[in-house]
Amino acid sequence: MPLPTVAIVGRPNVGKSTLFNRLVGKKLALVDDRPGVTRDRREGEAELFGLEFRIIDTAGYEDEDPQTLPGRMRKQTEAAVREADVALFLFDSREGITSLDEEIGRWLRVSKTPVVVVGNKAEARSGQAGVLDAYRLGLGDPVAISAEHGEGIAGLFEALLPLLEREGADEPEIEDEEPDSGAPLKLAIIGRPNAGKSTLVNRMVGEERLITGPEAGITRDSISIDWEWQGRPVKIVDTAGLRKRSKVTDKLEKLSSADARRAIDMAEVVVLLLDATRGLEAQDLRIAEQVIDEGRALLIAINKWDVAENASSLFNGVKAALEEGLAQIKGIPVLTVSAKTGKGIDQLIGAAFEVREQWSRRIGTGELNRWFEAAIETNPPPAPGGKRIKLRYITQVKSRPPSFVVFGTRVSELPESYRRYLLNSMRRELGLGPVPLRMTLRSPKNPFDQSR
Repeated sequence: MPLPTVAIVGRPNVGKSTLFNRLVGKKLALVDDRPGVTRDRREGEAELFGLEFRIIDTAGYEDEDPQTLPGRMRKQTEAAVREADVALFLFDSREGITSLDEEIGRWLRVSKTPVVVVGNKAEARSGQAGVLDAYRLGLGDPVAISAEHGEGIAGLFEALLPLLEREGADEPEIEDEEPDSGAPLKLAIIGRPNAGKSTLVNRMVGEERLITGPEAGITRDSISIDWEWQGRPVKIVDTAGLRKRSKVTDKLEKLSSADARRAIDMAEVVVLLLDATRGLEAQDLRIAEQVIDEGRALLIAINKWDVAENASSLFNGVKAALEEGLAQIKGIPVLTVSAKTGKGIDQLIGAAFEVREQWSRRIGTGELNRWFEAAIETNPPPAPGGKRIKLRYITQVKSRPPSFVVFGTRVSELPESYRRYLLNSMRRELGLGPVPLRMTLRSPKNPFDQSR
């Protein structure tokens, strides 16, 4: 599904290109104090707290003859607005609404494109009067920002979100964020040296694709192999063994470790392979923490299960150590496999597809906020110093991993324990399972609130 489109419009020299650069995260558009630097439409891909859209920087709107250069530039701007899903009408809040701004406002009022009025250069309340003046345009509540300093961007996000959410956003999945049914599962196999990673991959693909042996550290490069499991494509990446960083002194091993960590970054699901003859060690927990920190779905597989001693005790011990050592995510799946015999591989791959589905999940806005209200009613936020922390609403800004923004007042004082309560409740009540979740707390700035 193509990205929604946002066009920035306004008279010359109000900061359109500066805002464009801010949203795309790069200095793609030329910026100068002189008006009229931008002539053609410039496009880029923007991201705002996970909200992705195509952004168009347009020339300054001027009231000139259509045959002149400014007139032809205006035609480009008008075309950009017609094609856009939303128009950002930018004005200079320090100067207030000028006669040309009023003309642009009249044009935008009769257009079919939704408009968000944005007062730029409002840093340190310098443009408060100009922002208030914008109400007379009749285009709704203005948003005060400073494109140069990045102030007010949360307010811009709040204004854009309901206009850019695609039809069907209340459905559990969004097609462009769900893995394509034909797309391969990106699966990385990681672990300490000699845990049997290459042997497991060979057993999966049914051939001696990778060199194996009793020596630790045979694998140096991360090797990617295309495979098919029960008619479903899988891209398996075998990686070098990861030792404790302080023990890695050889330059080649350092490069191999870095390559393995890059494989984690590129994966959707990561299998941390343990050696049943050695159990769970501190280095395994460190590797697991890195996978979670990178936002990847994690599975634990205990290899060499065919030769494990006291298997039941070993399994329960690993589960208990994970619960204690990985407090941020409870219930990470633990499976048993044998790379030698192939036992447990089907269950492992099936679990990988299942956890990828949870990792890719998009929760509908209505369902999400119904859960949010119930969670707050069941366990209200604390009131440090006798002052309430008010949580207003939540929205999911992306998936893979599921990422959310909570808006409210005094959220900087919300204890980490309450944030964990929300995340654990979300996993339990919304079926997100043991996958990494991201939750950002935002307190939108109100330029008219004198109490802040």
